[in-house]
Amino acid sequence: MEINQDIPRILKDYQTIAVVGLSDNPSRSSHGVAKRMIELGYEVIPVNPGKETVLGRKCYASLRDIPGKVDLVNIFRNPEFVEPIIDDAIAIEARAVWMQLGVINEQAARKALDAGLEVVMDRCWAVEALYL
Repeated sequence: MEINQDIPRILKDYQTIAVVGLSDNPSRSSHGVAKRMIELGYEVIPVNPGKETVLGRKCYASLRDIPGKVDLVNIFRNPEFVEPIIDDAIAIEARAVWMQLGVINEQAARKALDAGLEVVMDRCWAVEALYL
């Protein structure tokens, strides 16, 4: 398995998405991308320890606090904060992680791949979804 492999299938198959770093500020890219996910029918689970709700959905402090299954962990955090998020994604048995455009952490990506997760890195989910 390699990074950025089979993005169209990931977009089609993984319908429950935890968005780590989701902002309630409409001018932030995380907000716009998550809003688009919702418009396209995906189940979006906000993850941001400083918020109660975002986009009308209950917000969780961490991935490990989410009670149900998560298919994809979409990461809107600076690269230096990604590795602990990958650890959490592995712990909750997510199927894939998606590091947004500009989020590049090769070590964290390798850790996720080694644990059997699919990895997309340095790609914008909303842009890739245009090709569905």
